[in-house]
Amino acid sequence: MRALVTGATGFVGLHLVDHLRAMGDEVQTSEAEVTNPAALETNFERSSIDVVYHLAAQADVQASFMDPGTTLRVNVEGTANVLEASRRAEVGRVLVVSSADVYGRVDPQDLPLAETVEMRPVSPYGASKAAAEMVCIQAGLGRGLDVVRVRAFNHLGPGQSDRFVAAALASRVATNERNGAETVRVGSLQARRDFTDVRDVVRAYRLLAEHADAGEVFNVCCGTALSVAELAQQLVDRAAHPMRLMSDGSLIRPVDLLELRGDPSKLRHATGWQPDITLEQTLDDLLNHWRQKLAKSSWPAAP
Repeated sequence: MRALVTGATGFVGLHLVDHLRAMGDEVQTSEAEVTNPAALETNFERSSIDVVYHLAAQADVQASFMDPGTTLRVNVEGTANVLEASRRAEVGRVLVVSSADVYGRVDPQDLPLAETVEMRPVSPYGASKAAAEMVCIQAGLGRGLDVVRVRAFNHLGPGQSDRFVAAALASRVATNERNGAETVRVGSLQARRDFTDVRDVVRAYRLLAEHADAGEVFNVCCGTALSVAELAQQLVDRAAHPMRLMSDGSLIRPVDLLELRGDPSKLRHATGWQPDITLEQTLDDLLNHWRQKLAKSSWPAAP
């Protein structure tokens, strides 16, 4: 396939580009700002594209509370611009990455969450992704564009920014190993999330680009939930010297959800996808990534 990826330099984008190329796809990346429709269209028109993977987004939930306007512009207006550029370039299919945060405040009896559960976002980020999904639906129904939406639950792995919980914890453990500290700051420990290795996530994206029906939406998740407390403890257990968790109120979001756990049945039925990488392997790779990153830097110095 001939693929074009937006957000290709981000955490997921880098893994997706590697996977697509490993599968023999021709891959181009769009460096145009998604809020600049003219630049996007110029970029797309120069390419012959079978599928666009739209990953570019403002993905920081905490930042969305501080600047909701930018989050809405990038995630909603940006998605509309990518869809229009794709239509004009006669792209075969557009796969748009949404988020499990669109589900928002869920009732426990709805777990695990199927794609039919009502969207009730509680963060500006979740609202922006829900609105972007409506833009996708309109592009399909009103403009005839082949669009597939994916609702990615929490994913993690080597290369992830420390703005996200697993990588933040791994970076603190790795930093402590270098400076001898013994406390690892944590926010809410009760929250439970459905974690999937990013390398399994991008496999799901390509499979959906190949096999999904146009207009459909799919959860990308494992179907099991792990608490932040359990995740943090598993990383601390891997530390080179004893460490303990310490609560830090500044790390708690203005609104947080107790549990987000998805039902991957629809994805599995459409593609046969199953996660290949164990959580243990993921956490080993994530922690080693931060150890190597810090070793290359001048700070913090080893004791």
